[in-house]
Amino acid sequence: MTRAFIFPGQGSQTVGMGKALAEAFPQAKAVFDEVDEALSQKLSTLMWEGPAEELTLTANTQPALMAVSLAAIRVLEAEAGLDLKQHAAYVAGHSLGEYSALAAAGSLSISDTARLLRIRGNAMQNAVPVGQGAMAALLGLEYDAALEVAREAAQGEVCDAANDNGGAQVVVSGHKSAVERAVAIVQTKGAKRAVMLAVSAPFHCALMQPAADAMREALDRVTVNAPAVPVVANVEAAPITDPSAIRDALVRQVTGTVRWRESVAYIASQGVDSFYEVGSGKVLTGLVKRIAAGASSAAIGGPDDIAAFKASLNG
Repeated sequence: MTRAFIFPGQGSQTVGMGKALAEAFPQAKAVFDEVDEALSQKLSTLMWEGPAEELTLTANTQPALMAVSLAAIRVLEAEAGLDLKQHAAYVAGHSLGEYSALAAAGSLSISDTARLLRIRGNAMQNAVPVGQGAMAALLGLEYDAALEVAREAAQGEVCDAANDNGGAQVVVSGHKSAVERAVAIVQTKGAKRAVMLAVSAPFHCALMQPAADAMREALDRVTVNAPAVPVVANVEAAPITDPSAIRDALVRQVTGTVRWRESVAYIASQGVDSFYEVGSGKVLTGLVKRIAAGASSAAIGGPDDIAAFKASLNG
């Protein structure tokens, strides 16, 4: 099996995402209905009609992106005969996308995943008072060099590497003043540029510890099964299948670095040469091209993508 299925994270949301799937396939509509019921909210209406500002709220974005990914998976199963156990070597997801990967692989139910992501989004938003935290993308610096910048910028505050996205793209997160120092320092280190990100909280850094504690409690209350295929965890950049290890990795992920570059490189090193990004957008498809030279990557987010994958699987 030379395929891996990967699932996008925050930033891939758009108003209208998943609507074409729901209109074309009853399996997709059933997923959106299940998520709406689990959250006691017409999240699907917000996803398809907006407003964008409300969809972008972390507590809405996280379950919404998962819903699109799982709707696409259910359609792939029904229309293309996809069986992850048979057709995939690994699954992985970027930040909240790891929850989508686990749900796709049968480790978590869709309803539990929606509720967990609502808790996660609220907890991450509430962990740090608005205006005290920030994130910035450092472009043109490799990971080790970015770590040095973060350490230099901290000066007794928090400045952590939040995402190692590959292609010399590292995101730092922490106290606003420390992140601003990192942006200033990076100009002297040969980076192409540094960009402050329009985010509502400093994700994946030590300031998120209250959210990690909340997720530990929430995960203890749900059933976690062994996944049908190994999940390459963000914090390990290695496959895990044991339910207790999955819980632990999801808790550590809240404050830990999303090791996406290493995760994709690991999957490619195991002989995988085809990556399929399932859900909204094509962010991960682009990152794979930078990390795994020679591997193909394609996004599956709409009816035409479903048809193309069906032809490739059955061709």
